[in-house]
Amino acid sequence: MFISYNKNLPKYSIVVPLHNEQENVTDLYDRLKAVMEVNGESFEIVLVDDGSRDRTFHLLQEIAAVDSRVTVVKLRRNFGQTSALSAGFDHARGEYIIAMDGDLQHDPADIPIFLEKIAEGYDIVSGWRKERIDNLWMRRIPSRCANWLMAKLSGVDIHDFGTTFKAYRRDILEQVPLYGELHRFIPALASWHGTTICEVPIRNVNRERGVSHYGISRTFRVFFDLITIRFLLKYLSRPLHFFGTVGMISILSGFGVAGFLFVEKFLHQADVMTKHGPMMIFAAVLLLAGLNMLAVGLLGELQVRHYHEPTQRAPYSVDRVLRAQDEQSAISE
Repeated sequence: MFISYNKNLPKYSIVVPLHNEQENVTDLYDRLKAVMEVNGESFEIVLVDDGSRDRTFHLLQEIAAVDSRVTVVKLRRNFGQTSALSAGFDHARGEYIIAMDGDLQHDPADIPIFLEKIAEGYDIVSGWRKERIDNLWMRRIPSRCANWLMAKLSGVDIHDFGTTFKAYRRDILEQVPLYGELHRFIPALASWHGTTICEVPIRNVNRERGVSHYGISRTFRVFFDLITIRFLLKYLSRPLHFFGTVGMISILSGFGVAGFLFVEKFLHQADVMTKHGPMMIFAAVLLLAGLNMLAVGLLGELQVRHYHEPTQRAPYSVDRVLRAQDEQSAISE
């Protein structure tokens, strides 16, 4: 769904997902506009309303009505941050795309740092909340552990995977499918394509207005995402190598136990049913589990055959898109 870039389109797209941010929308727009106008390059601001229940969309309508550089994408319900970002990326038209949160904890004044690094030729520029002001036990320590683990598992040496504040070359995002909650792992997913990535320190400020949408429960979701990312990076194109290895270990272990029971039965004349009944069951379970893992691996290999034939099904549903030349068009997906 990405739009082809040409010289008549803006050079930069600022993509911001919003959910119940009526207190911050107007201030965010004013600050983004001021920063980008000083930069002097053509730009657009893509604001995605992720199913807000307050006056967020009403305010976005007013902004889009007075500024042709603003595109508003309204989703039919709250699909989550990854899907909202995906919708913003799909409707962005710039050669370079900067993504950030809409709660003003990401300072728009930091954008020129990203633009400078992108101009140096990096594919991805990632923000680093070097001096964090979040709660120590609920946010900083879990985040530091998750970031360390992610860096080790992915081989991408950055300190802060969690922040949305990043800049991308457009062609990189076109190669990275987004679903679930994988937006924070775009650098890791993009590393598979051999991208160049750098990190820049950004300010981490307290939310001045509104209520935070993040909690400690997100830490547990991140843990499962880490497992997903590790598997995708190492075994995406060869799942049988993972499931087959586990399956063969299980099958060989089962044969080993069965061999022991065979020796006990026929060489030592032992009553294996009475003496080693639980071990027989264990051997059978190992053999069946190993065969199941091999079957899963083979099914995964079949799925890989379709990997290069994506369905192009978006992980969100758009209600409408507001643009200057197409003020209100209904889109159903």
